[in-house]
Amino acid sequence: MTGTPITQLDLNGFQQVDQLAWLDDNGIGLTLHYFDLPPDLPAPLERLPELQAALARQAAEAGAGLIEAVVEPVDGLPAVRQIVKVPHWQGHGQVFLGSYTVPRATCSTVLKLQAPEQGMTGLREAVVADRLGPDRYFVPSPYAPDATGGLPFHMGDDPQYDAMFPDHPLSLLRQALRRLLPTVRLDPRFKAEPAFA
Repeated sequence: MTGTPITQLDLNGFQQVDQLAWLDDNGIGLTLHYFDLPPDLPAPLERLPELQAALARQAAEAGAGLIEAVVEPVDGLPAVRQIVKVPHWQGHGQVFLGSYTVPRATCSTVLKLQAPEQGMTGLREAVVADRLGPDRYFVPSPYAPDATGGLPFHMGDDPQYDAMFPDHPLSLLRQALRRLLPTVRLDPRFKAEPAFA
């Protein structure tokens, strides 16, 4: 299987910039990936707390921060949805990465979104921190409270604040993930591969 086993996807609002890459008007990048090797997920999807904790520690060790990790079906197959924040490559602000990883025993496919902060940054965080106070704003990771390093876990990233900041890249990322998910269709050959264990 070459390219991607994703055979259908509603790309309305995205402009193609490469063979398996698109960009929308908000600066959100979409890429599709296929890996012809066993997935490197640190735990089975059935052991979700173990998987979440390992992913949170991996992100922290890489200098990033895991915001969300849940198991959710993609076209009927179990998949991991992650939202991670990383330092902006231009040195100011953050980039939010959202992905669906659909693992099989010997291969996987990934739908990935990338939403960089642009212009003035930190408003969402400042407003939420002011509203909650520092003691309730910075909290340990719910997945790995002992994780150290990386970008801190805080309430400013909580989805309850997306409506207050609809143009924030994290809000736009979540919205795009929700919109795209029901439109994904997978190649029957990929679906027939043995399950990831």
